[in-house]
Amino acid sequence: MEVTLTPRKAGAICYACAMDKIAGELIAGWLGGTAMRARFPRTRRSDRRGDGFRGALTVAAVVLTAMTIRARAEAQQVSSPLPALPTDPVLAKLVEQSLAARPELAQAEALVRADRERVSQEGAFPDPMLQIGIQNDSFTSIQIGEMETSFYSIMASQSFPWPGKRGLRSEVAELVARQGETNVARLRLTAEADVRRTYLDLLLARDRLALLDRLDAIWSKSEAVARVRYESGEGAQSDVLRSQLEVNRLKQRRWALQAQERALVQGLNRLRGHRLDEPIATTAHLADLGTPTNPDAQAALDNALARSPELAAARLGVIQSEKSQALARKSYFGDLVLSAGVMPRGGLPPMWQLNLGSTVPIFAGSKQSRAVAESEARAAAEQRNADATGQILGLRIEERRTVLAALLDTITLYREGLLIQSEATADSTLAQYSVGKVSFASVLEANAGFVADEDGFLQAIADAQRLAIAFHEVSLEPTATALVGAMGAPGMPGATGRGMGEGPTRSTGAGGAPPVQAAEGGMRSTSGM
Repeated sequence: MEVTLTPRKAGAICYACAMDKIAGELIAGWLGGTAMRARFPRTRRSDRRGDGFRGALTVAAVVLTAMTIRARAEAQQVSSPLPALPTDPVLAKLVEQSLAARPELAQAEALVRADRERVSQEGAFPDPMLQIGIQNDSFTSIQIGEMETSFYSIMASQSFPWPGKRGLRSEVAELVARQGETNVARLRLTAEADVRRTYLDLLLARDRLALLDRLDAIWSKSEAVARVRYESGEGAQSDVLRSQLEVNRLKQRRWALQAQERALVQGLNRLRGHRLDEPIATTAHLADLGTPTNPDAQAALDNALARSPELAAARLGVIQSEKSQALARKSYFGDLVLSAGVMPRGGLPPMWQLNLGSTVPIFAGSKQSRAVAESEARAAAEQRNADATGQILGLRIEERRTVLAALLDTITLYREGLLIQSEATADSTLAQYSVGKVSFASVLEANAGFVADEDGFLQAIADAQRLAIAFHEVSLEPTATALVGAMGAPGMPGATGRGMGEGPTRSTGAGGAPPVQAAEGGMRSTSGM
């Protein structure tokens, strides 16, 4: 017996197949030995040796079977097409609490249980009917036992749906319940994505507050240089006043960011069912999250097609419409009604009755035929819905891959050049201003460019992580194409675009914190923030 084992990372499935082959051959050998022993009895001593050998084979087969199961599990883990999302202990706890506390998720699960209860109801027989009556030939006295046509009656009847109808009704109800399960899956994916996006926006708001502290230090240093030049008669008083103005404007932007931070904390508390004012401490920063990798196009598409709840629901809708169509065709055949009864007549011999009836579809042209045509039209519509859902999934995957590729290039440019050059430019400009080689307007522009680049870098990381979340969420929502702060936002005085006081690019979903929009005039200044 020769088996070739490939490395686990390169071929974990081949390793599992090899374990299957080894276990199968050992079990086959054990069974073969048992059969040979039954045909050719051996001596007691040889039997003991054979029993020991077979016992060893049995143990080996059990061990190899366990190894096979483990290899298969490892193979499934290795073949995952999407990288895992970054998670810290705080975020993991928030996600766990949200999945346990979201009322929308509990509501959907309760509806699925309700739909499950309908399956057996749809497949059950109709309730039988029991009738008790009397027939008498006189209005003045009871004639039972005296007149042949006077009697008591006990009747029972039962309807029997045409063969196949009950099964199809149960299958349709089962498919409805399974569609409800896809809704639960969607809500679970959305619940986790909502928490991740809101947490990401919270980290971005707090990192922007830290960046605001750096800007405060820069303007304080610029003000000190401007004051020294003014006191020595080499600078203008307007430079000092402009520095003080920018320091005061920082307070406005800080208040806006603090309001956004509180709104995001409230959103997270709502998502996990806690008190809205309960604080959430974070230790992570956006830079610690790293940058996601852009998944392979085919792998990402296959993952989306396999995991999308909307596509699964659409496919179930196609199957349900086919079952409904088959059920509509069976409506041409009427249900059978069987009734039986006994009629005691007192002293006279009793009578009995047995009837078998069925509905006759004499109005099939305006009823049953129209039901079949309706089910065929619905089946065609469900198929087109599934096709459209698959096409939209493919479009969303390519949109996200395109935007993520641009974001990854932007992040690389920030790290390898822009941030270093921007900081060096700000320091050099301030040094040249201190010796009178440049004007204070150049200092304003350099400081604005430095802070805008730092803020754009944070925004680029946040947008890249949002796209990674969208990949895992398998969302059908369109991808935001105008990522102003991350891709191409000019770092110069008076630049328009998203300021540091504004909210995230996307709403955080049901229950998430609403973005805090900053006023154009009060939240932006020539500092570029």
